[in-house]
Amino acid sequence: MLKSFIADETGATAIEYGLLAGLIAVAVIVSFVTLGDSLFNLMATGPGAAGNVIAAQTAKID
Repeated sequence: MLKSFIADETGATAIEYGLLAGLIAVAVIVSFVTLGDSLFNLMATGPGAAGNVIAAQTAKID
């Protein structure tokens, strides 16, 4: 019984995909935590901030 359990590979692919998905999720979370403040400052502050640029461009349309 133990030999047949060890030789059985039917769930190996699903486990591998699960591990890959978990590693990708961890990498995304770590990058957001690491770069979160920098991305926020880039998009939200200063004259080149995304919100300010959008507001300036829509003001030109009106």
